[in-house]
Formats: sequence, structure tokens, C-alpha cells
Amino acid sequence: MPTWLIVLIVVVAVAVLGAVIWLVTQEMQRKRLQQRFGPEYDRTVAEKDSPRAAQRELAERERRHKELDIRPLSASARERYAREWAQVQEKFVDQPSAAVSEADRLLVALMAERGYPTEGYEQQLADLSVRHAKTLEHYRAAHTTEQKRDGASTEDLRDAMVRYRTVFEDLLTDGADDDDDRDDRDRRDDDHHGRRNGHDHDGHDRDRADRQDAEQPEHQAAAQPRTEWNGGR
Repeated sequence: MPTWLIVLIVVVAVAVLGAVIWLVTQEMQRKRLQQRFGPEYDRTVAEKDSPRAAQRELAERERRHKELDIRPLSASARERYAREWAQVQEKFVDQPSAAVSEADRLLVALMAERGYPTEGYEQQLADLSVRHAKTLEHYRAAHTTEQKRDGASTEDLRDAMVRYRTVFEDLLTDGADDDDDRDDRDRRDDDHHGRRNGHDHDGHDRDRADRQDAEQPEHQAAAQPRTEWNGGR
């Protein structure tokens, strides 16, 4: 077989292999983005000129999200926001339109405390879509109603409140389990160190008491019987 033919076969084989690897990589990327963004993937594909353009957009959202300092709320902050939300829900009974507006404001405040930029609604959607894609449509629908709240029916306003609550609870509890686990580990470590230090300290106290008893005259020891150490209880 001529050398040039061998070279041609090798070149073609490498090109085919490269094309296969590229196609497999693109398919894996598509499936990964679909799994992560869910309905937001299909929505972005519909808005863009092509699936590849949509994938670039979603990949850019992931890149930006990695640069954000997203943090879970402390237990006290979660309780505070939960109380504020309960007050907003109570307000809905007498002032549904104002309550919906307050729900939107409280949700944006929660985003900010979690570390999400809040400079614009569209950017909020893009940033939230990376970790909260499942509740993003609720936010869109509720925000649309909030924008026209003065002309919205009470039923529409009630639906918006339910949707806001869905997004609110998603943001409120996201990362809370990991944070609670860290708190539990810290408490266990503190208890462990406390028991260890307490044991050492009490052990020294017992040794000191034993030495003092041994030094007492026998009749004094009989007159003053020892009391067993009960851990301070």
C-alpha cells in the first residue's frame, strides 16, 4: 500500500474520531444542561436561534453563578424571614394588592441576603435559574401579576401569593440542611472537647481529694466519710 494512502487513511480516521468525540461531548453537555435547568432549558432554546446558542447562554449563566458568593441563611435569619412572610400573608386578607407588592419586595430582600445580585429582574431570573430553575416559572407568573396588581382580580392576586411563597420557601431552605449539619458537627465537637476537658479536670480533683483523705488521720477519715463524685449533679 502506498505511503500516501496510509497517511490519507490515518488523517480520515483521526478526523472521524474527532467528529465523534465532538458529537458525544455536545450530547453530554446538552443532557447535563437539560437536567440542571429543566423547563428553563426548553424555554431558552425557544428564545434563541439554535440549541447551541441556548447552551452557550446557559453555560454562561453557570460561569457567572460560580463567581457569586451564594450563602445559606443562618437559623436566626430563616426564622426572621419566616415571621416577615407570615405578616405579609396576614396583610393579604385586608390588602391583597399591597400584600403581593410586599411579597415581591421581601423575596428580593431574601435574594440579596443569600448573595444574589438584584440590579434587574431579567438578571435575577438568569442568576436564579442555575439553582432554582424548578420554581422560576412561579416567579415569572407572580411578578407579571404584581406588575399589574391594581387591575388584577383577588383570585389572581391570591395565585400570585401562592407562587411567591413557593419561590420564597425554595430560597429560604436552600442550603439550610448543609448549614444545620455543620452546626450539629460543631456542637458535637464542642461537647466532645467539653467532656474530655471535664474528665481531665475532674480526674485531677479526685486525685487531689484522694491524697487529702490519705493524709487525714484515720479517726478523722472515719468521722468525715467520703462522698462519691457525681459529676456535679
